[in-house]
Amino acid sequence: MTLGEKLSEKRRARGMTQEEVAEKLGVTPQAVSKWENDGSCPDIFLLPAIASLYETTVDDLLSREKTPVATYVPPEQRKRFDDMVLRILAEDNGDRAKVNLPMPLVKLALEMGVISQMNVGNMDLSKIDFASVIKMVESGMIGRLVEFEGKKGETVVVEVV
Repeated sequence: MTLGEKLSEKRRARGMTQEEVAEKLGVTPQAVSKWENDGSCPDIFLLPAIASLYETTVDDLLSREKTPVATYVPPEQRKRFDDMVLRILAEDNGDRAKVNLPMPLVKLALEMGVISQMNVGNMDLSKIDFASVIKMVESGMIGRLVEFEGKKGETVVVEVV
């Protein structure tokens, strides 16, 4: 997958137009079009801003591999559960919050009953079934496991790495 293909895919996944991306990055829509058609590449100093806009990393943008949303990892290739991290990305009315939690802490918070009361920014996360997320991770699923958008446009993404 080329950089242009990846940029186009990530823009569309966020439901943005080339014009919206251009405005947020301070470039022309023609520049965004050229990037997505592999006619040129974004300035290296723009890559962190692009990665942030698309909620990814510069490494992911530059990798030729297509990043799966969620993937199954065979037992012999899995990281230890204790070495995994749960990432929560929440966005509400332009406010963004990111939380990284070690999986053992998530499991402990679930057992203690406090995770159901957790909020990230203004986002209430009580509707996320963290017990199911833990079961998925223990069975070998990693990546973006939960993604939802509320009635008011707020979004929450839960991924495990």
